[in-house]
Amino acid sequence: MSIEKVNIEDKLSQFSAHWSPKIVGELNGQHVKLVKFAGEFVWHKHDDEDELFFVVKGAFEMHLRDKVVELKEGDFIIIPRGTEHKPVAAEEVQVMLFEPAGTLNTGDKIGELTVDNPDYL
Repeated sequence: MSIEKVNIEDKLSQFSAHWSPKIVGELNGQHVKLVKFAGEFVWHKHDDEDELFFVVKGAFEMHLRDKVVELKEGDFIIIPRGTEHKPVAAEEVQVMLFEPAGTLNTGDKIGELTVDNPDYL
């Protein structure tokens, strides 16, 4: 394995699609992904995986069944496995995700926003 630095801004400049995560690193069975959000995602959950959402640029709301959490640059939130959630971004937001390799972005809801095999950047 080659040890290389990763420049987040450079990686984010390489794509524009929303809701289409890109893998930028791997460690201990986890993927580090970058994704751009705009608008509303779908309600979903991951039965076997926790997820961490770290806001690189912008802001978004994480809707949970019992509350809405507002996140801005520099904030992160961990969504425990089995927790229904829905990211909502009024404007484009850039987010870094940490989640187990193989985690499906739409969890238990397969649909048009599902990305089976995210690209590596």
